[in-house]
Amino acid sequence: MTATSAIRSGAVPLLLPPTGLHASLRRISALVQRYMYLLRSSGVRLIELIYWPFLQMLTWGFLQKYLADTTSPLAMAAGVLIGSVLLWDILFRSKIGFSTTFIEEMWSRNLGNLLTSPLRPFELVAGLSVWSIIRLLVGMVPVTLAAYFIFGFNLLDLGLPLAAFFGVLVLTSWALGLIAAGVILRYGLGAEELAWSLAFLLLPLCCVYYPVSVLPDWLQPVALALPPTHVFEGMRSILLHNTFDVTQLWWALGLNAIYLIVGYMTFSRFLASAKVNGTLLRLGE
Repeated sequence: MTATSAIRSGAVPLLLPPTGLHASLRRISALVQRYMYLLRSSGVRLIELIYWPFLQMLTWGFLQKYLADTTSPLAMAAGVLIGSVLLWDILFRSKIGFSTTFIEEMWSRNLGNLLTSPLRPFELVAGLSVWSIIRLLVGMVPVTLAAYFIFGFNLLDLGLPLAAFFGVLVLTSWALGLIAAGVILRYGLGAEELAWSLAFLLLPLCCVYYPVSVLPDWLQPVALALPPTHVFEGMRSILLHNTFDVTQLWWALGLNAIYLIVGYMTFSRFLASAKVNGTLLRLGE
């Protein structure tokens, strides 16, 4: 009796991957641990996580210091510049952490290996999401401390809403990361520029450095349809007027739920298409 006929006759039981919450958490943890080993083995990767946010903070911090020392009407608003930069970097760095880790799996031609293992697509997404937070904290915590000691800006002055703002921006970054990953699965590495440019495409519309009222009337509804816009409006309200508008937070959370669903559906659809068309193993070429 051959091995194939033995399996078909039931003489040899099929070994199915373990299921359940515990098994999923183990696979997600193993994936995150793999990325942790990669980061530990490369000091350049670690420096890169801190370098760009630190450079951004210094640039805008000195501009804020200059404005604060003038009698310009801009001096009153100068204090929100570093806050805007740090919050924007939360969104951008979390998005980059998600997307670049996914692209690195394609560069190394390892994505096909991962998806033919017991690792399920939603576990891959969960692993990328957890790793994006770890990368974000590694990069942003030192920069936030530097902003306090160099410019006297304490991000914790935002109080409890800071945790809500952090969560909203991270959720938005995951939605953008899923959409970018789906498009890359569909069109290959020729579309990898989307991993970096997608967030910058939204930068003018998210009103990071200015209020929504600055935009033309016809563009304001588009800006208000983006979750980060409500975060930056809420941040300015706290720093300039010492008030927290809870309505902005609920709008951001509701919009994020929609974008996350759209992002995951986009990713799942293009992933299924890549499997059916047999292009999954050739995406790294």
